Amino acid sequence: MDVKKKLFKIFGPIILAAVLLTLLLISPFNFRKINDKTVEVAALSQSKNIFKGTVVKQKALEENYVPFFGSSELSRMDAFHPATLASHYDRSYRPFLLGGPGSTSLSQFFGMQGINQQLKNKKAVMIISPQWFVPKGTDPGAFGLYYSNLEAVTWLRQAQDDKMDRFAAKRLLQMPSVQNDTILKQAIQKVAAGQGLSSSMKTYLDLKYNQLQHEDELFSTLALKDNTQRITRVAKVLPDKYDFEQLDAIAYKLGQENTTNNPFEISNKFFDKNLRKKYKKLKGKQSKYSYVRSPEFADFQLVLNQFAKNNTDVIFVIPPVNKHWSDYTGLSQEMLQDFNQKITYQLRQQGFNNIVDLSKDDGERYFMQDTIHLGWRGWLKMDQAVAPFLTKDQPKPKYQIDNYFYSKSWQQLDGKDLDQVTK
Repeated sequence: MDVKKKLFKIFGPIILAAVLLTLLLISPFNFRKINDKTVEVAALSQSKNIFKGTVVKQKALEENYVPFFGSSELSRMDAFHPATLASHYDRSYRPFLLGGPGSTSLSQFFGMQGINQQLKNKKAVMIISPQWFVPKGTDPGAFGLYYSNLEAVTWLRQAQDDKMDRFAAKRLLQMPSVQNDTILKQAIQKVAAGQGLSSSMKTYLDLKYNQLQHEDELFSTLALKDNTQRITRVAKVLPDKYDFEQLDAIAYKLGQENTTNNPFEISNKFFDKNLRKKYKKLKGKQSKYSYVRSPEFADFQLVLNQFAKNNTDVIFVIPPVNKHWSDYTGLSQEMLQDFNQKITYQLRQQGFNNIVDLSKDDGERYFMQDTIHLGWRGWLKMDQAVAPFLTKDQPKPKYQIDNYFYSKSWQQLDGKDLDQVTK
């Protein structure tokens, strides 16, 4: 047996298997079905792989799941968390949690790209964190945690020559996440420049999409964190029948019992883990913080623009900052009011009128679980607006997208100038 035959005998099967696997991955056929239990677990997992994928989200939103877009507050799963209340009171919807620590507007925009069809003429909930709107905007490293090539390819295959997609392309090019795929980067550059994609690029994107979609089907549900038992456990304190006054009393009591080791009405666990060793050094340290001038306002416009294209009826929640904590750290109340005015103006000017403004509840007892995240009574008050919105018929939204909100002038508009604009 000559050398070539020996080598083929050794490596031939490996090469053949690799070719077959490649052909399988780029084929347009789906070869895995996602069962209901997997969707149930994924909905509460806050898994980055689920966020970055499409197949599980698509299946969930085609059923009775409603997307709850947000960030780290979604992790605060107590007895009054939206998922707990929806499950315990057997509502017609179940929250699908989309986001986690560091998932800001740009992440949410690209995370939506694989579910645009499922968002058309549907409802959604979005919690807006003031902390997203820092002067430098979204952190590239945090963006990378929630970015996937599947999101980018899905978006590129349907991108148009309009302000939304050109702006999205320019923002994506500023992130290090897209630098490793040369053809993908070139396609994004073309969209940013308002140019059409070549036929070879389109073919590449089609094949790449099939490959990434199959990888999503195979691997995105591995090692999912199962929070379903946690939700069942914390719900045991809830009465069988929904009664707001009774629930509020329980929330008050739970807040009282779980905030005994600090003067800020912050949960004991959070304080011990995150603040006990350093809180004294933070006194007055946030006096110069601002959430009013930020590139995030333009990234947020991407999300609004996409909602409008999908005719998605959205209810937005503006949470407060724990007043005990903001007084201690010197975080400006005037600045927070300016932020609230600015984000509300951006919403209402374009027809996004379903807004749950909780910013004035910052001093309510046991409203917050920690420094910036809703807790016991905060979740409950949010539920008073969100549950009726999701379970009852709503007037059809009438959106009027204004590209001014992409502009540098809007991003950098401060409180003084804001008064003139919003009059």
